[in-house]
Amino acid sequence: MLLAGKVAFITGGARGIGAASAALLAGEGARVVVADRRADEAAATVAAINAGHPGSALFVALDVSSEAGWQSAIAEAEAAFGPISILVNNAGVNRVAPLDQMSLENFRKVIDTNLVGTFLGLKYGAESLKRAGGGSIINFSSVQGMEGRQGFIAYSASKFGIRGLTKSAAIELGPFNIRVNAVVPGPTKTRMIERPGWVDEDYDRTYGKYPLGRMANADEVARMVLFLASDQSSFSTGADFIVDGGTLAGKPRD
Repeated sequence: MLLAGKVAFITGGARGIGAASAALLAGEGARVVVADRRADEAAATVAAINAGHPGSALFVALDVSSEAGWQSAIAEAEAAFGPISILVNNAGVNRVAPLDQMSLENFRKVIDTNLVGTFLGLKYGAESLKRAGGGSIINFSSVQGMEGRQGFIAYSASKFGIRGLTKSAAIELGPFNIRVNAVVPGPTKTRMIERPGWVDEDYDRTYGKYPLGRMANADEVARMVLFLASDQSSFSTGADFIVDGGTLAGKPRD
């Protein structure tokens, strides 16, 4: 039990990488707060976790772009489980459009959810981690936080920004025994990456050119979250941890 006695707060925990992380961390002894706007999906995730680990998971409603929402969610989590010692800023959205077609509304939606949401998580989550005596904050960047991509101008800007937040927060929070790192996933089988009209063969053809020749499963990324949440990464902070199947290694194979 790598996380016995720990309390984890996971945004975007209803599905995808967030849900996989919640299940994995609960299996290692943590009590897990699943924070999301999708009440029905989050309730199903919490029920599944509690079926295997009774009383270990709780749903808290949260719009990560809301400052008041963060304050309320952290208070609710602490009332149920005590101060949190693991924060996973996983919630994110994307709006794909070239620069000349990207509306200000959509650009701000991506920035508010991904970048501002992570900032607010750091700001209010860190106070809870201080009360816990320290812990680990895990932010989610992306391979598009390491390189640009056509049509991803808002998403890439937000994910580059998250890496900057991570490094600056690591400097400020280190004296409080709080580590702050970023996970940098590549293409992962989640709802976010679905493309209208695509079937399995389309995904295989696109991602088969990269070194490992496939997309990640959500639980493969969740295992990096577990590593960073646990004391196995006790001397790591301010760093990028890449889980991309070699996407960033260089140009794809012909």
